Amino acid sequence: MKPYRWATAGDVNAFFGLMLDNVANLVLTIGLLAGGFGFPASFAVRYMLPGTALGVMVGDLAFSWMAFRLARRTGRDDITAMPLGLDTPSTIGMVLFVLGPAFLDAQRRGLSSDAAAHFAWQIGMASIVSSGVIKLICALAAGTIRRVIPRAGLLGSLAAIALVLISFLPLLDLAAVPIVGFLSLAVILVTLIGRLPLPGRVPGALAATALGMAIFYVLRAGGWIAESAAAGSLQPELALLLPHPTLSWLGAFEESLHYLPVVVPFALATVIGGIDCTESAAAAGDEYHTGTVIAVEGVATLIAGVCGGVIQTTPYIGHPAYKAMGGRALYTIAAALFVGGAGMFGYFAYLYVWIPKAAIFPILIFVGLEITAQSFHATPVRHFPAVALACVPALAYLVSIFADPLLAESGKTVDTLSRPEFGVQLQTVRILAGGFIVTSLLWASALAAIIDRRLRAAGGFLAVAGVATLFGVIHSPLPGAAMFWPWNIPELPAAAAGQTPLHMALAYALAATLLFAWGQMRVSTGAEAGEVPLARSGD
Repeated sequence: MKPYRWATAGDVNAFFGLMLDNVANLVLTIGLLAGGFGFPASFAVRYMLPGTALGVMVGDLAFSWMAFRLARRTGRDDITAMPLGLDTPSTIGMVLFVLGPAFLDAQRRGLSSDAAAHFAWQIGMASIVSSGVIKLICALAAGTIRRVIPRAGLLGSLAAIALVLISFLPLLDLAAVPIVGFLSLAVILVTLIGRLPLPGRVPGALAATALGMAIFYVLRAGGWIAESAAAGSLQPELALLLPHPTLSWLGAFEESLHYLPVVVPFALATVIGGIDCTESAAAAGDEYHTGTVIAVEGVATLIAGVCGGVIQTTPYIGHPAYKAMGGRALYTIAAALFVGGAGMFGYFAYLYVWIPKAAIFPILIFVGLEITAQSFHATPVRHFPAVALACVPALAYLVSIFADPLLAESGKTVDTLSRPEFGVQLQTVRILAGGFIVTSLLWASALAAIIDRRLRAAGGFLAVAGVATLFGVIHSPLPGAAMFWPWNIPELPAAAAGQTPLHMALAYALAATLLFAWGQMRVSTGAEAGEVPLARSGD
């Protein structure tokens, strides 16, 4: 049995990737709240971030312990710990559809800014506690879900997030300061994808960030980059802000139920994502127990909520990338301590202000590319179309990220645009974007089953999609992808005519019925006897 090499030089690269991602999400929380809703940033730093960072610290330390345990059980010395951090879609969703609206609602009731912030904080805590409970319940069935759903479905939904969102969105910040961004990206691509070492074996992530920072400040000193291009506008402040358990959120629990239709889809999405990540880690060679992974995610989220956190934690989909960097367990231990300290001491704001996004976001592009490539490598070649199909709903989500704010800025809705066809198109995008992670999983699973000529199984996936549509788990036509009861669907915009949840569910039901009948006919005629799915080169 080989002793576990839990610390290697690759942990430095992996640490920078995981740490910077989490720090960016912490600052994103404050930036969206303060800039979008006038929420007092000092309140968010003092009360919301310490518990949120604690959840990350607990989760990453637990995943580090799991890596040691797996190494001891398998006798391998190259086990990579699964990464955990703040869920970016949940960060945006909680701010835009829970915390921000709760803050404005409290102000409309006549509360002061600080009192309204305290009210929104209580709502956020109660919502995150609910998310943690949901995840713990789902952990009981996580292993079964992983066994039933094809690898193309699990990894396809990961590829959708990685390629369409993680690899694309950072490019906007790189292109905003191309001299900085593209040079940093070049270092990342050569060292981490090309696998060419730098002189002195300097870690590529560290070198890319340092080079980007140096070029950025030289250009800014020469007046070639405007002051506004600097990353972030927060005022850094050091303070001891130790989180502690509290039950004060119980007083706001009943009111938090109004936001449950928004909270539940995000919780379910991270559960699916956690199962995906476990499958991704297994494909990379590290076989973790699915139920334990989801349980750790649930406990970390629950601890965060009870201690004042407002953003849920989730396993990150970058395990293959961190393994490719050479990371083992040290990187998650270091990230846990660094991110925990950032929330409890406030020094994350200094990093965000000092380090330009164009210098740190290339690491996210590498993570996205590595995950996408691994998703295809670990999937049979005949299932490649299913992995590609999984990316389509994510494209709708990408469009909605830009379309919805533009609508809000213009003061228009999909029903008040000057050209009605534009409203119908945007509403269709919204419907396809709602719950896109679950949609990607179900579509890819159905197509993989069709490719394997298991038509009844494919019909089963489409039937599940139809039921999910009735509750808004996928294809929600409401802003924020809110869920609803089938017998109490809110009033929908006129642009949604013909594609309401009932229409979408009926479409899935008819398609599922067709596949069920077709598959049954093949069984009854003996068409499937001894039949082997068509294989392609590389299967």
